[in-house]
Amino acid sequence: MRQVDGYCERLGPGYWAEPLNAVTNAAFVIAALVMWRRVDGVLERALCLILGGIGVGSYLFHTHATVWAGVADVAPIAVFSLLYIFAANRRFWGLGRWLALGLTALFFPFAAVVTPLVDRVPGMQAASAYAPLPILIAIYAVLLRNRLPQVARGLAIGAGLLVVSLTFRSLDQPLCAAIPVGTHFLWHCCNALMLGWMIAVLRRHRLAAQGPQG
Repeated sequence: MRQVDGYCERLGPGYWAEPLNAVTNAAFVIAALVMWRRVDGVLERALCLILGGIGVGSYLFHTHATVWAGVADVAPIAVFSLLYIFAANRRFWGLGRWLALGLTALFFPFAAVVTPLVDRVPGMQAASAYAPLPILIAIYAVLLRNRLPQVARGLAIGAGLLVVSLTFRSLDQPLCAAIPVGTHFLWHCCNALMLGWMIAVLRRHRLAAQGPQG
């Protein structure tokens, strides 16, 4: 139940002390609903549900601002990331279930190496925990550029969107004096767009693999 104050907008312990940071979590729910109407695959539907859960968890954190709410905030993001890596291994590389799971598990040592390295970069401390994700997406984009050029292009765009999102996250405290509401709410908006886009990349590949219908 310990209170957490890590954002520019929060000036006190009140429930609505971060109105923009709280309300902009609706972007995740909207993105989830939009993509839910467009997808029919099991993995895509699961990702949509988790995307909505990201919005709920983040809303709880930016209103309650406690340690337990922080867990509710980051847990859906972690689950989404791992499920997407698994889906990418299955769909983009055509791997079997167990091999795809094994490669997904390698994200943990990958993140353990990358995160402290990025954390040493001045100004990147607020984004270092998430930095392995755009790097991994970019690696997949490069490796898939010949095998699946459309997917590679979509992943590259997703990595770029995530870099923009992380930039807004990183600038929240440094620009606090100039922008009293901070920039964290823009991380929500851009991140919702990025995650919805990543589901769309998965959907488009699935439809292309199915070929023309009828």
